[in-house]
Amino acid sequence: MILAAGASSRMRGSDKLLETIDGTPIILRAVRAACAVSPRVIVALPPVSARRAWLGDTPARLVEVADREMSASIRATLLVCDAAAAMIHLADLPEIGAPEMQALAEAWQATDDDILRATAADGTPGQPVIFSRRHFPALLALAGDRGARDLLARFPARHVPLPGRRALVDLDTPEDWAAWRAANH
Repeated sequence: MILAAGASSRMRGSDKLLETIDGTPIILRAVRAACAVSPRVIVALPPVSARRAWLGDTPARLVEVADREMSASIRATLLVCDAAAAMIHLADLPEIGAPEMQALAEAWQATDDDILRATAADGTPGQPVIFSRRHFPALLALAGDRGARDLLARFPARHVPLPGRRALVDLDTPEDWAAWRAANH
């Protein structure tokens, strides 16, 4: 599940998910990476958005979410998810690609834990997170824009370290994008 229905309000007029990396919008990079790992990818999008045009040739299922709160995106995507577990990925994480998602998927297949959470190499919790179906009712009951933070505080998650700070790099503002581009190009 890729959460991409947010308003990008901290971008002061631009859409962070249409910002490009090597000529490709970050939303398309996220969806392509997920599709490389799973045949079932669900993307939460706002009802009217230029984001949709970039995803037309992907096999992802696009779900419209009118409410911009993260919990609404989680609920909308879970309602159409028929899998035994769901990986929740935020579309604005530029350093999470197919290898990182594959590492999480493989860790999931090798464990009996109900929740797996990506971390930075130093163990700092980050994104994405995999939840077993057992947690879907609690995820469907979420409200507000805090995502699954409260659920993660209540239930232990097995940590899956990813290289460097990949699980933490989140680009929300023009300054975030400028700093990340300066450090990575």
